[in-house]
Amino acid sequence: MQLKDRLAQEGAWLFRFRSFLPFLLLPILLVALSQSEMVEQLLGEKAEDVWEGFCLAISLLGVAIRAVTIGYAAYGTSGRNTKRQRADALNTAGIYAVVRHPLYLGNFCIFLGVVLLTQVWWFAVIGILSYWLYYERIILAEEAFLRERFGEAYESWASDTPIFVPRISRWKHPDQPFGLKTVLKRETSTLFATVLSFTLTDIGMDLLGEGHLKIDAGWMGLLGAALLLYLAVRFLRKRTSLLDT
Repeated sequence: MQLKDRLAQEGAWLFRFRSFLPFLLLPILLVALSQSEMVEQLLGEKAEDVWEGFCLAISLLGVAIRAVTIGYAAYGTSGRNTKRQRADALNTAGIYAVVRHPLYLGNFCIFLGVVLLTQVWWFAVIGILSYWLYYERIILAEEAFLRERFGEAYESWASDTPIFVPRISRWKHPDQPFGLKTVLKRETSTLFATVLSFTLTDIGMDLLGEGHLKIDAGWMGLLGAALLLYLAVRFLRKRTSLLDT
């Protein structure tokens, strides 16, 4: 078996568990949190607030990338399926004209924002390397599936489209309209999970890095807003037809 085939085989297995990477890094994160707060120690509390805002902006960019991807994706593609690869159509317009794996790019931005929030350089390095090693195999498996599923059409699109680093000038407006209802149904949980990760990391930094528990009103306010949005969308999905597509 060639190396790329073996990596793709590993990727097919990892595809089922791709949401669990952050949990694998949890023990290392706890060690990193005990060494956090470097920005505050060196530059002061205001500088740390700016840093936290910068990290949040990176993660919210990831949420936005996911929203644009899902909002314009054809039905039966870009799903949350984990048991097997699925693609009823080949997406080549919109953000898929800019980059081949926009959902994984969005996930990386979300992940990177949380990792950088810790202010621990070695944890950031471990996190980025782990993400690449993990998702490199998943991407190989996904591309092998698409190559077999769509043949020449896939080869033609892939030859002109970057794998992971977007080329904005290649944007091609999709034929279908933006599906706001689909985004609300699928991505409010992503937004809530992102804000929850920031809030818990901030609490952990204070608890393990400074030795005392401090609840930041700003993070709690954002968490409350994200939770209300998530619960509202969940209610509309379960009890009404307003979000039916």
